[in-house]
Amino acid sequence: MDFGLVLQTDPPASAVVDLMRRAESAGFRYGWTFDSAVLWQEPFVIYSRILDHTERLIVGPMVTNPTTRAPEVTASTFATLNDMYGNRTVCGIGRGDSAMRVAGRKPNTLATLCEAMSIIRDLAEGREADVGGTPLRLPWVRDGKLPVWMGAYGPKALALAGQEADGFILQLADPTLTAWMVRAVRTAAADAGRDPASVTICVAAPAYVGDDLAHAREQCRWFGGMVGNHVADLVARYGEGSGMVPEALTAYIKQREGYDYSHHGRAGNPSTDFVPDEIVDRFCLLGPVESHRERLEELRALGVDQFAVYAMHDAKEATIDAYGSEIIPAFTG
Repeated sequence: MDFGLVLQTDPPASAVVDLMRRAESAGFRYGWTFDSAVLWQEPFVIYSRILDHTERLIVGPMVTNPTTRAPEVTASTFATLNDMYGNRTVCGIGRGDSAMRVAGRKPNTLATLCEAMSIIRDLAEGREADVGGTPLRLPWVRDGKLPVWMGAYGPKALALAGQEADGFILQLADPTLTAWMVRAVRTAAADAGRDPASVTICVAAPAYVGDDLAHAREQCRWFGGMVGNHVADLVARYGEGSGMVPEALTAYIKQREGYDYSHHGRAGNPSTDFVPDEIVDRFCLLGPVESHRERLEELRALGVDQFAVYAMHDAKEATIDAYGSEIIPAFTG
């Protein structure tokens, strides 16, 4: 199992770079960031610095979207980084949540996302792509490689991930829901004539190592609110109790009353009071090292290839170090 670190690009950018360097030294293989141009600093500028100050770390957004960055621009940006640093990027992409809503737009359709994934991958790897009816190619790309991993929750999005994406990003670490969603992705891949095992499975969630469970919950409760945004979209689209989405995912948002993106992904987010302790415990990895190992073993048995640690709390360094010394070696040795 691989491990990734997920950060927001809050200033100063040098602190993000330092944490990524620390993560690589601790054994993490991937360095991810949020991508919302209004809320945080520009991640692709920071990726260049991270790549320059690390040797092996693979970097990318968790996740970008097809609209705030035009697909040909996204492809060229990734291809430039790969040309400079040797194919050390991955494109995490989705319909768009904070980046779109903060700018007053709705998330993209799955059709737009599907088209963008194909364009970005083809252009970044040196192939011609049809962009709005115009054939385009990046003539300077040589030996480019760009895996495109898609974030998804709902049945149609999960199917698209299985049909088209190189990897699937699931932003929660509940084993029951993970099993359901991984099965949906792999079934879609098989139905499309693909090898289901060829789709990389990445689970991303907050991790907080320590014995003070109450404090850890408060530091990570924001995550239930972030996931709740996506769940609310699913309920609006499919209806509550439709059977299209597991009740284990939808039940907890009944008390949800809006969301303030100025606190998005941050500890102490006041828009997440509706998230119960049970959801925090199910969606996140909290507690002593042994608890983390047990959950990770469950996830690995479900076919999870990477666990990406959201470190938006008051123990970033301690969590990186604990994973590096006591958890990562047990899963990568």
